[in-house]
This record gives sequence, C-alpha cells and structure tokens, in this order.
Amino acid sequence: GYRVSLQGNFFGHNHTYITFPEYNPRQHIKLDPPSNIQSNVTASKCQIWWSVPWYLVDILQYELQYKEYSVSWEVALNKTPPTSLPQIEIEAAELRSDVAYIARVRCKVSENEDSYHSQWSEWSQTTLFQRTGVPKLSENILNTRTMQFLFIPLSFGTLLYLFWNCKHSSRYCCFITSGQKASPALTSPRQLLSFSHSIICTMGILR
Repeated sequence: GYRVSLQGNFFGHNHTYITFPEYNPRQHIKLDPPSNIQSNVTASKCQIWWSVPWYLVDILQYELQYKEYSVSWEVALNKTPPTSLPQIEIEAAELRSDVAYIARVRCKVSENEDSYHSQWSEWSQTTLFQRTGVPKLSENILNTRTMQFLFIPLSFGTLLYLFWNCKHSSRYCCFITSGQKASPALTSPRQLLSFSHSIICTMGILR
C-alpha cells in the first residue's frame, strides 16, 4: 500500500496531515462509464446492451436506469442484470405501448470481487426505444366485418318484407326469372324458417 499525506503552511508554520496511512489504489477505483449503449425492441421484450473493456467483463456489475422520455430521471426505474454480461432485458409488460423510453447504465467492480473495490461510475450515454402498439386489423378483415354487419339487418329486413307480402297476397307469388317457371312464395312459417336457415349458413360462409 501507500501512505498519503497532506502538507501545508499555515501562519508561517509547516504542518503535515496524514490522510491515508495505508492507501491501496485497488480499493479506490472509479471506472469510466460503459460505452456504445444500444437497444432493440420486439413484441415480447426490449433488449439493451453496451460495451466495456474486455478485461473487465468478468468482474463488473451494472445498474440500468430507464424512464419515459418526457419525465424526470428522479422517477426512473432501476434494474440490475442477473449476470455479469453487459446486457439486460425488459419485459414488454413493463413498457407502455407507443411511449418513448430512454435508458442509461453505470458500472462498478462487483461486490463479490475481493481484490478490487470501486464506487459507481458516471452514467453512460443514453439509448431511446419504444414498444410498438398492437397492430390494427387489416383492411380486408375490416371489409369482411363490415359486410357481415350489413348483411344481418338486410337479411331480416327481407324476411319481414316477404312475410308482409305473403299475408296480403294469394297463396302463391311469382318470382320472375328468365327462362324459369314461377316458384311458390314463402307462405308458411316452415318455409320462412328454411329461408332463415339459408341466410345463417351464408353468414357462416362470410366469416
């Protein structure tokens, strides 16, 4: 170790003040902050990684801090990686959709390391990331849903119209088609139910 002392001249007299009688530099380290912090967001999680000197990878621990971009760092959330690897994951459930986030990281020698001791480094540069919201339904799906919603009231309207017509007409009504004979009208409840069944089947096909 080393002996660190402070000397000074006060009022014409020299004085020596011993600050550290046994100073060991290994126990008083402050590292440079991690560099090159980056992020990547998927549907299930956000991955964040950074760089440190290769010879320090096995003896460092990290603390990540992240927050919504628009708020102060005072309300940021802290997260500790489970290993000494320079990376961490944030579950998508911890992030709000379509909100911009910002993150930074700092490092120090692991508390499990006996040979060295350090304080936290300064915070690194930041990285921005954002969880994308749930994708909207495609235009084709929307068009199919619209057809279904329109088909239901039109079908029941047709049923009511036929029922009203059959009540005020003769036993048979003619549906005029080219090259075909007239077909019986829907005059009985059983026929109406049969027609309703065909409409429901058509709705099933549209789905």
